[in-house]
Amino acid sequence: MILFRQRKVFVWVAMAVLAGFIAYSIVGTRYQANMKVLVRRGRADAPVSAAENAPIDLTRIAVTEEELNSEVELLRDQDVLRRVVEETGTGGRDWLHVLRMSEGRAARVERLARRLAGQLKVESIKRTNLISISYSAGDPQKAERILSSLSRIYLEKHLEVHRPLGESRFFEQQRAESRRELEESQRKLLQFSNAHQVVMAAQQRDMALQKMSELDANGRQTRIELAETQRKVAELEKQVARVPERTTTQVRTADNAELLKALQSSLLDLQLKRTQLLTKFEPSHRLVQEVELQIGQAEAAIKAAESSPVRDETTDRNTHYDWAKLELERANVQLNALKARESAIEAQESSYRKLTAKLGEDAILQQDLVNGEKAAEENYLRYVRKQEEARMDDALDERGIVNVAIAEQPIAPALPVMAAWAVIVIGLVTSAAAGSGAAFVADYLNPGFRNPDDVIACLDLPVLASLPTRGRGRLLA
Repeated sequence: MILFRQRKVFVWVAMAVLAGFIAYSIVGTRYQANMKVLVRRGRADAPVSAAENAPIDLTRIAVTEEELNSEVELLRDQDVLRRVVEETGTGGRDWLHVLRMSEGRAARVERLARRLAGQLKVESIKRTNLISISYSAGDPQKAERILSSLSRIYLEKHLEVHRPLGESRFFEQQRAESRRELEESQRKLLQFSNAHQVVMAAQQRDMALQKMSELDANGRQTRIELAETQRKVAELEKQVARVPERTTTQVRTADNAELLKALQSSLLDLQLKRTQLLTKFEPSHRLVQEVELQIGQAEAAIKAAESSPVRDETTDRNTHYDWAKLELERANVQLNALKARESAIEAQESSYRKLTAKLGEDAILQQDLVNGEKAAEENYLRYVRKQEEARMDDALDERGIVNVAIAEQPIAPALPVMAAWAVIVIGLVTSAAAGSGAAFVADYLNPGFRNPDDVIACLDLPVLASLPTRGRGRLLA
């Protein structure tokens, strides 16, 4: 009854809605282009560190939800959408452009980018590493062009974010700086070596210490030999003073036969002479007495000759004396040589001690310079390797080797999102529902009485009679 009473409202509203759906099926057909992005685990780059071979973080292999959401937000980035709008000219001018005559290009691009963000549908597919992107437009070529531009600009933006520009240039600058530091360290080390006349101070110091140790040992041995030689000289001097220079080599004893013979002949002559004198003189005569005295002397001489035979001795140089003398001379020569040797060793030991102290200081300074040169060389080689790694990474990234890939390329759709017959069917159902709703609302908002029952229900009074309407008027009671 309500629909019958409000049939005009029902018809007009239903027809209007159905006309809108018919118009949409004719001029408002939407074509949806789709694209999918695969997020994967990319290369594990070694961090920049002081170690020669920095460890690579392999603890995270799976793609996290945060990484997927980051890529989703990167696809919705305003800078990316503005570049898409500028490249494709999306949107153009709408029917309200007359109200925005003073709008600049930047403002128009910003507004179109916001509109594109509302029309672009980006979401991650659950339990996968895929991101789904869809865009609907009245022209299938336009939808495909928008997503193609978005994919290319998104990959560029992704590369720019994950591989910031200037990394290779940074390592090149650091390499040049470390090269200058290395050359400066080498120059300082060369100047130090020339100024101090050292090549390898530590090795020279060790060699000087070894030489000084050898000299010290030689000095101790020399002092021992010197004391021994001094003792030897003293003993030889005593022996030379005690031993005679010459010694008897042969002793021969024999009687003096000629002397005895002469004495005996003289004694015989004296005896004969006494005998002759006794014939002439008395024994007491003076001549006889003289002859007897001479005989006694001759006999005494004979006895003396017989008691002291002739002694013949032969002497020669004493070999013990000569040996002691020769050894003393040798010991004196050796003593003088040992004294000279001791003085020379003390002078060399003092010189090596000073040289060792100087080389010790030079070794510390040279070691500091060498350590600085090694550190500078290590830094230089490290930055050379890092620059080469950055160059290789840039080359790989330029060829698209990144941790995202377009799993499904956008193509121009051949079929609309919804077919015309489906739109008309939905329009019929929607128009019937809209007309019914409008009829019920119109009936509810109408304050007039429609039948006697409305009068009884509203006024609580009995109805005596009812008359039909005349013309186009309503039923009056």
